[in-house]
Amino acid sequence: MTSQVSSPAEQADGTVVGEQRKPGGAKDVRRLDRVIIRFAGDSGDGMQLTGDRFTSETASFGNDLSTLPNFPAEIRAPAGTLPGVSSFQLHFADHDILTPGDAPNVLVAMNPAALKANIGDLPRGAEIIVNTDEFTKRALQKVGYAASPLEDGSLDGYNLHPVPLTTLTVEALKEFELSRKEAERSKNMFALGLLSWMYHRPTEGTEKFLKTKFAKKPDIAAANVAAFRAGWNFGETTEDFAVSYEVAPAAKAFPVGTYRNISGNLALAYGLVTASQQADLPLFLGSYPITPASDILHELSKHKNFGVRTFQAEDEIAGIGAALGAAFGGSLAVTTTSGPGVALKSETIGLAVSLELPLLVVDIQRGGPSTGLPTKTEQADLLQAMFGRNGEAPVPVVAPKTPADCFDAALEAARIALTYRTPVFLLSDGYLANGSEPWRIPDLDQLPDLRVQFASGPNHTLEDGTEVFWPYKRDPLTLARPWAIPGTPGLEHRIGGIEKQDGTGNISYDPANHDFMVRTRQAKIDGIEVPDLEVDDPHEAKTLVLGWGSTYGPITAAVRRLRTAGESIAQAHLRHLNPFPRNLGAVLGRYDKVVVPEMNLGQLATLIRARYLVDAHSYNQVNGMPFKAEQLAAALKEAIDE
Repeated sequence: MTSQVSSPAEQADGTVVGEQRKPGGAKDVRRLDRVIIRFAGDSGDGMQLTGDRFTSETASFGNDLSTLPNFPAEIRAPAGTLPGVSSFQLHFADHDILTPGDAPNVLVAMNPAALKANIGDLPRGAEIIVNTDEFTKRALQKVGYAASPLEDGSLDGYNLHPVPLTTLTVEALKEFELSRKEAERSKNMFALGLLSWMYHRPTEGTEKFLKTKFAKKPDIAAANVAAFRAGWNFGETTEDFAVSYEVAPAAKAFPVGTYRNISGNLALAYGLVTASQQADLPLFLGSYPITPASDILHELSKHKNFGVRTFQAEDEIAGIGAALGAAFGGSLAVTTTSGPGVALKSETIGLAVSLELPLLVVDIQRGGPSTGLPTKTEQADLLQAMFGRNGEAPVPVVAPKTPADCFDAALEAARIALTYRTPVFLLSDGYLANGSEPWRIPDLDQLPDLRVQFASGPNHTLEDGTEVFWPYKRDPLTLARPWAIPGTPGLEHRIGGIEKQDGTGNISYDPANHDFMVRTRQAKIDGIEVPDLEVDDPHEAKTLVLGWGSTYGPITAAVRRLRTAGESIAQAHLRHLNPFPRNLGAVLGRYDKVVVPEMNLGQLATLIRARYLVDAHSYNQVNGMPFKAEQLAAALKEAIDE
């Protein structure tokens, strides 16, 4: 969230804050301050849909929340296997939170593979709900179980709830004219209904969603609603679930306003549309589908009413080529991709640097190299964004810190691109793209004015008094060149990738001119106005933890834990990675030790060391998953004690 309130409850393990016993033998209701639930099953079991629906109802209820979808790269991974397990983790609370949580309090396992793949993350005493119908001898053997864990005592340290989800779902749908296989597909809705009862989630939104989603198949819609209601009723009537839980709305966690749940990619798409409206420019997206960036293309294609044009190109090179052409034509131009696509776009990004045209390059980072881990997260494209082009081709770099912050980062990237006439990298990642949190819908009068002035006539007078248009005559404050729309009378000018003569834009091979143009392009980027780095340091600590991008949540949660334990540590987080904030060197100089956690092998730390000669200590992780707060807290405590 953009405004975080320090809360020791971030480190609590679902603390019971109250208990209510109902008269007449009715079930108990316990109040918790937070819960972490993980839905897990085959990639065809609908776990992402189940988690998304539970999240939507939780958001409408008013809890703060954070999610972590985790799924295979294959469209349909082998059923019943460990590589085929798909999961969705949701952390929701009555206070502000920062991460999807380190360890689930509740695991819903749809088969043995889901149980085996996730059991190692559960603390003792956690609730486990398993679909016993799937624990067949063959399914157990497929994942290496010699005996059923439901019967061999290996789960004695957990609160195990064996539920024949498939059988109960088929029984609940027997009045519908569905085959058994069709009926079984609704077992995720039965599980959703059960969990909705357990945690007192609203149900109206899910029923409306199902009726809308399957509007063309009313029998399927009715069956899913029936399965959902059957799961709710099962929780209400079965003796195996004697307790349900309440997590109150996070009434004090948010500033007053209208909120909605939003994923990083959706927030980014909305930010791009908003930027085009604030700039009074048409938005053009030239893109090629690639995980995990494709959702932005899908979303923007829905907004033609806002003047958005989307072009799904035949490849990455064509996508950015079309976007750069749109920028030349006067649009707010965007291309979206992930790491492998950035490599293919690099030549055209260099051309955009030479042409000095505004272009947003959105990189939703994923695990690499090459095709790497398409559905897993990483922060390993920073150096590619900084230096991944031939020649001296500097490009500004902006990175959002949370899913909701992707909206503001898109506006900031557009501001820089339009003001300084330059391509801009926006570095999100898979964790932010697919994760979600509450987002405060901004007031329109608080949005920045991004309008630009196109060149409309001559801007230079020759010695003989002739008035001409010079395409590379610069604004003295921003060093930006004029933006001339093709077809404007009198503004004809050369364009291309060969070096330009200062001012005229004519082809030039002159060594002195090339030296001047290279240094000028660098000076333009160095001169971009970015806010000073803010430091959170209430106790004048000696150790600073410096982060960027999606590490914000885990770092902040870890810092809270340490401060609650009496430790003194400072925190700062970078949004602008090129240029760095002007006060960054002074900030780094105030601390005896600087620790830089990154989901790479130390790329920001390398830049910090090179630029400021600071002995930045890297703490790195490259397993395709975000940091855990407990893990980071332990590493930072070790750094403090050294």
